[in-house]
Amino acid sequence: MSIAYYITHPQVQIDADIPVSEWGLSELGRARANAMLDQPWVGSIRCIVPSGERKAIETAEVLAGRLNLTVEVRERMHENDRSATDFLPPPEFEAVADQFFANPHVSVRGWERAIDARRRIVSEVEAVLGSGETGDIAFVGHGGVGTLLLLHLSGQEISRKADQPAGGGNYFAYDIGARHLIHGWLPIDSPAPRLEFGE
Repeated sequence: MSIAYYITHPQVQIDADIPVSEWGLSELGRARANAMLDQPWVGSIRCIVPSGERKAIETAEVLAGRLNLTVEVRERMHENDRSATDFLPPPEFEAVADQFFANPHVSVRGWERAIDARRRIVSEVEAVLGSGETGDIAFVGHGGVGTLLLLHLSGQEISRKADQPAGGGNYFAYDIGARHLIHGWLPIDSPAPRLEFGE
């Protein structure tokens, strides 16, 4: 069984003076990305595909350095397009994100619609999976579109109930052949739970 891991970048260095897409990892985020390398699932990855955003590329490069792989950037795997507002203070951002998930057919504050972001991320992931890559694959991206992908894979309607835990730096895994979710969001720096027979 080949597995796809969707990994979200961990904590970033917030700078209201530059576009969100150009934010890099913070010291904590980089430490967590390095801690991810100790997890047993990392060693099986044979392909690393980040979005074109700096924080995703930096996370992917940590993996690539350990595994001696190159990264294959796909620009259209970016986070839901929020350029209409760009940086928002955290309380305001959370309120708008709630609206984004609650009204998937509406452009909230000029943001990309959730249905369009879902269509885009699913299309990008499927293009990679259909390209003949073999072995386990790590997609490195963002919480919003990652949640939309997880909901798609699990056959659920768009909502924020499946959003990743706060702070980023989480991952979920699914069986590539069956397109079946293996587990939901887990921290990148904590081991996956061991499933016993019968669970």
